[in-house]
Amino acid sequence: MSSKPSRVGSSPSSASSRLINSCILIFYICLCDASPRAQAPDVLYADRANVASARQAADLWAGELARNPQAFDAAWKLARADYWLGGHAPEAERRRFLEQGIDAGRKAAALQPTRPEGHFWIAANMGALAESFGLRQGLKYRKPIKDELETVMRIAPLYADRSADRALGRWYFKVPSLFGGSHKLAEEHLRASLEANPRSTASHFFLAEVLIDDGRKADARAELQAVLDAPLNPEWTPEDQDFKEKARKLLATLK
Repeated sequence: MSSKPSRVGSSPSSASSRLINSCILIFYICLCDASPRAQAPDVLYADRANVASARQAADLWAGELARNPQAFDAAWKLARADYWLGGHAPEAERRRFLEQGIDAGRKAAALQPTRPEGHFWIAANMGALAESFGLRQGLKYRKPIKDELETVMRIAPLYADRSADRALGRWYFKVPSLFGGSHKLAEEHLRASLEANPRSTASHFFLAEVLIDDGRKADARAELQAVLDAPLNPEWTPEDQDFKEKARKLLATLK
């Protein structure tokens, strides 16, 4: 009789080896799944200073919305990401991102009309188009921007530290007085937003622009210095850094 071990079964040590190898394989598969491609869109968007990360986040939210047209969070977050990309992607792509942001915001507003997010990001994307792409865009979106922001003011005036106040302040500053613009109302809305968040770099910067236009340079310098002195907000660090750079440049022109 042969003394060789049977090949029909397997020894305990052999089974243990296969189990260990399987665990190692699963471990490496998990490492692959943790690559940037598999990151959650919120994590990618937090790294939006890297435009490639913002683009990946937008693609993931767009994919989620395509699979589930009722995905409210995906819709408004896509609108927010498109707004960022509309200001930071290569020039040739910016208009397309902003138009897509309007569409995503409208989907969010249709899904949850009593929530502020969709309305706000519709207005933000429209506002960026109006400021960046000429008079025709400004005339096209002038009334819809105000309507969306006033909707936010009605349903959730405190949303995002009174961001609708800040955006309305920008609207009243940019729109000619013939069409409803008012430096007085611009300043009122911007100061209201600063009551909610005294460290808002955006609100201080926009207020400085109003004050400069009114010839109040000393007050404008104080607002620009407030931008530079404000600590970075962990949720809005890339935006804060943008406004700090703009404030440095503008302050240097005020003699």
